[in-house]
Amino acid sequence: MNVLNPYVRQFLVGWITVLDSVPEIDMLGFLPDFLDGLFNMLSDSSHEIRQQADSALSEFLQEIKNSPNVDYGRMAEILVQRAGSPDEFTRLTSITWINEFVRLGGEQLVPYYADILGAILPCISDKEEKIRVVARETNEELRAIRADPADGFNIHAILSIARRDLTSEWETTRIEALHWIATLLAQHRTEVISYLNHTYDSLLSALSDSSDEVVLLVLDVHACIAKDAEYFCRLVELLVYNFKIDRALLERQYKSIVHWWRGAMIVRRLCVLLDAERVYREFSLILEGESDLDFSSVMVQALNLILLASSELADLRILLKHSLVTSLGMDLFVSLYSSWCHSPMATISLCLLAQAYNHASSVIQSLGEEDIDAKFLVQLDKLIRLLETPIFAYLRLQLLEPGKHTWLLKTLYGLLLLLPQQSAAFKILRTRLKTVPSYAVGIEQLKHSSSGNPYSQILQIMEDNKTQDAANVCNAINFPARLQQFEQMQLRHRVHSKSRLMSLNSTSSAVSQEIQIFEESHHSSPLPGISQS
Repeated sequence: MNVLNPYVRQFLVGWITVLDSVPEIDMLGFLPDFLDGLFNMLSDSSHEIRQQADSALSEFLQEIKNSPNVDYGRMAEILVQRAGSPDEFTRLTSITWINEFVRLGGEQLVPYYADILGAILPCISDKEEKIRVVARETNEELRAIRADPADGFNIHAILSIARRDLTSEWETTRIEALHWIATLLAQHRTEVISYLNHTYDSLLSALSDSSDEVVLLVLDVHACIAKDAEYFCRLVELLVYNFKIDRALLERQYKSIVHWWRGAMIVRRLCVLLDAERVYREFSLILEGESDLDFSSVMVQALNLILLASSELADLRILLKHSLVTSLGMDLFVSLYSSWCHSPMATISLCLLAQAYNHASSVIQSLGEEDIDAKFLVQLDKLIRLLETPIFAYLRLQLLEPGKHTWLLKTLYGLLLLLPQQSAAFKILRTRLKTVPSYAVGIEQLKHSSSGNPYSQILQIMEDNKTQDAANVCNAINFPARLQQFEQMQLRHRVHSKSRLMSLNSTSSAVSQEIQIFEESHHSSPLPGISQS
């Protein structure tokens, strides 16, 4: 059957066809012996041989459909090999046979499901539409069959195939591979979890996939795994680690409030699938003890911005708004505060969200010269713009009663005075503060004042007219301790920054010294045969 001579091939196909036409001879029993040879002839250079081989294969396939006893297993192995043929017609014919085998084979094909899947998944992304259509249909048929490991259904082998195709260059194949992992989790969770160590790294790597659909499906799979507490903690830890080694997930900054980077999409989707409060508490717990302070600051800023601006976290924001009046809100505030301290602006944002305006003002006044750098001002600019969104409508409405919310005004004026006057954020916040009713804070007398700084006078009047509301709020939160916690964290960051700067300076100094020594050596002892110039 492997002879390439066209006359021999025609002779063989002719004899096979004649013998198959004899009723007393059961050629299906011998089909596995020469099936591969017939498929080999489908790519022959002779059109006539290809046509004869195709005709013979079509006849055999029809007989298989009508026969109750067929050795599907041996032939399945051949078809799987031929599904990867470089010849388009051979691939189409083999995938068509596989499709019929999946429909007809039943339990006989269970041990071969992994091999069949390995042939189908690449064909789903084939350049030929006919192949893609048949491959998709076969894939759906195969996935709909509920096989049992007791019948030879090799879950580990199928997971290995799916894991392999997670790195396929074709998006459709990667998507179907994820659908298979999700299906196996739904039907055989215990067995899949036991093989998880072999698949987890691939699933984590897939979070950096170029396709958003792939990333969302990966998160669905992760969320399904993380229903168990131990895997939930492991997932968040690995996500933090993934963010740490692949900073692009956090550093793909958006151009406006609504254009989020990839890392934000991952966090938001995870919050939908696994409960936002639970996810944020775990992130905070991990970041509180993170040794890489620079990364911690970036990560907290990202999480804070997602918290403030994402519709998926609306319930979490509502809970935080009641931090001063409910034990659940208070507990969440304290839980997040411990890691939000990595970023001054994130801390201030959290206080504004929790309506802890007194503490927000204290945080602002505790800031030192080294804390207010370019990064801080960029974050402050984003916060000022967020204050104008519907999310902070409650805060703006509280400005209708400035006498009641004195600490809010003091906080906003504190932010205003930190901003450069030429910045757009300064103009936005100043315009907003100009709309505050003056009758309640007694600042109408300042309108015609010709001496002194108007802002400092306003703050002085606010200080004099403070109500006792701030003192009567829930005393369960130890705000002095929180402020001390914030100051200690900022001290760690300042020490780290100085240490890094000194390291850079010493490195630069060492390089300069080496250059100087080299230059002095070169000028004092020129090499023979080379002029001094």
